[in-house]
Amino acid sequence: MAERRIELEPGWLAALEGEFYKPYMQSLKAFLQAEKTAGKVVYPPGPLIFNALNSTPLEQVKVVIIGQDPYHGDGQAHGLSFSVPPGVRPPPSLKNIFKELQRDLDLPIAEHGCLQSWASQGVLLLNAVLTVEQANAGAHANRGWEVFTSKIIEVVSQQYSHRVFMLWGNYAQRKGQQIDETRHCVLKSVHPSPLSAHRGFIGNGHFSAANDYLVEQGMSPVDWRLPAAE
Repeated sequence: MAERRIELEPGWLAALEGEFYKPYMQSLKAFLQAEKTAGKVVYPPGPLIFNALNSTPLEQVKVVIIGQDPYHGDGQAHGLSFSVPPGVRPPPSLKNIFKELQRDLDLPIAEHGCLQSWASQGVLLLNAVLTVEQANAGAHANRGWEVFTSKIIEVVSQQYSHRVFMLWGNYAQRKGQQIDETRHCVLKSVHPSPLSAHRGFIGNGHFSAANDYLVEQGMSPVDWRLPAAE
């Protein structure tokens, strides 16, 4: 952890550097090292743990989409919430995100599930927990990541105004309770999971609402179309 902090995007590093010296982060570092020593496979790969922060510099954040923890299947997680690398089949929740994009903005269903182009436009794709054990969803919950990612949300909420936060599902909504709703656009709905998507995610209009708000604030909208996979 601490040995990788120098690779953090400079704006985020300036805002978060102190966190790496706190006891919770030292404990988290020890936990991850013990998992590795025990031969457990951890996703995403080490260089991609902070991919969301490195892909979306702090000063460029316009939209924050909060996920829970990384995908736990082989090759799925690459440090961006809901996203998978090119060539990996989009998981069910991501397919429902694409269905809502099609309904809301009349966009074609994407042929791949890599959301890197969103991150490059200022969409912070932040999971609450940044690592997971292979084939063991939630295995790294309550180990310290939640404190770190709450700090990330706090930094965006307090240092900036007129950002968009998309909180999908009860977990994300609890995570976002600290957001100052008088200064930001906070969009809430059920989760895009197949268990809940048709109870209000499909039809929530969050993507057009986000762009309308950004334009009202004098910012460029997000192009939610995904470019063809390379």
